[in-house]
Amino acid sequence: MSSQPIPELPPYRITLFYGPEPVEAHPSRLACVFNVKKRSWKGGVQVAVELDEAQVANAKHVLAFEPWLRKALVSVAENERPDYANRAQELLVQGLSALKLDLAIEAGLQQENGRVASDVFVDELNRAVTQQADRLKSQILAELDLTPPAE
Repeated sequence: MSSQPIPELPPYRITLFYGPEPVEAHPSRLACVFNVKKRSWKGGVQVAVELDEAQVANAKHVLAFEPWLRKALVSVAENERPDYANRAQELLVQGLSALKLDLAIEAGLQQENGRVASDVFVDELNRAVTQQADRLKSQILAELDLTPPAE
């Protein structure tokens, strides 16, 4: 019998439902919708997380995303690179939305369907992008089934 402790289960189970998609009546915003279920809740809720173009552009700048992505796609056939690049853009928005959702959970998410507006947690998201840069990039590479680019 193993003496290793059983890892603690996370308090929330979070699943991307869909997105990113444009927000109606706000063409400069994108939203991802997540299913969120806390272990103590009988059922889950859906939370739409909105980002505006400026937040995505800022994250791309902080991550040096475009040059990093070009390096990451070197091993991909040239005719397939546009598809990979588009998917990487979607994955970045999903990752940013997940970070923003984490901030909302830390602030106290209620057991009701809702949304995290684009104008909340702006500074906190900027800090989280800086702190989680490597994780965001690793998740994108894993989803695209690519290896990290050479420095």
